[in-house]
Amino acid sequence: MSKSSPGNDYALVIGTRQGSSWSLRPWLLMKHLGIPFAEVFVQLRTPETKANLAEHSPTGQVPVLKTGGMTIWDSMAIAEFLHERHPDKQVWPAEVMPRAIARAVAAEMHSGFRDLRFGLPMEFILRGLKPETAPGGERAVERDITRVIQVWRESRAKYGHGGSFLFGHFSAADAMYAPVVSRFTTYATDLAAHGDDGSAAAYRDMMMALPAMREWDAAARQEPTMPPYVG
Repeated sequence: MSKSSPGNDYALVIGTRQGSSWSLRPWLLMKHLGIPFAEVFVQLRTPETKANLAEHSPTGQVPVLKTGGMTIWDSMAIAEFLHERHPDKQVWPAEVMPRAIARAVAAEMHSGFRDLRFGLPMEFILRGLKPETAPGGERAVERDITRVIQVWRESRAKYGHGGSFLFGHFSAADAMYAPVVSRFTTYATDLAAHGDDGSAAAYRDMMMALPAMREWDAAARQEPTMPPYVG
């Protein structure tokens, strides 16, 4: 491939697959849409992690997309960049209104659901875990779960015709919720108890079965066990 071809000069810096939910998002987006990239892996929660991340990331966090001498260090910014550079991939829905709602639900995931993140931390390859204590308590986690199911159900009902994903075809919105899909699997979350009519469970199972998600899972199982977060 020539240097002028969009995508052939991408390097995506990711962290430990077992727990780096933010790394999963652009990785899955690029993998599923067929945007080629070189992968740069940084093991998290080791004595060397801070120095290793400093070589790639101005914030000391992952993910980071490198291309053309430029560094992009935020998942949503990466998605927007790929949308502009690869219009044929439809990173966002093609129509104006679905695209606006897809961005809204993706941004809600990006900036919200704090209690769900703490109560159900991503442990991608594990199963049968019990929820942990979240800042807002158990009820706050329950509210977050209910809201996620609402987002999925309404997105599918209004904009998901013609495909199995939130907005029909796979988009950045699906990539943003992929770590939640894994969390609901790891913790065997009872979605029906939170208002699911069966569509959320079907979406969860479909997402977990994607070839790219299975590839992430297989690679995660080959990594050293990630120590628990202390802080």
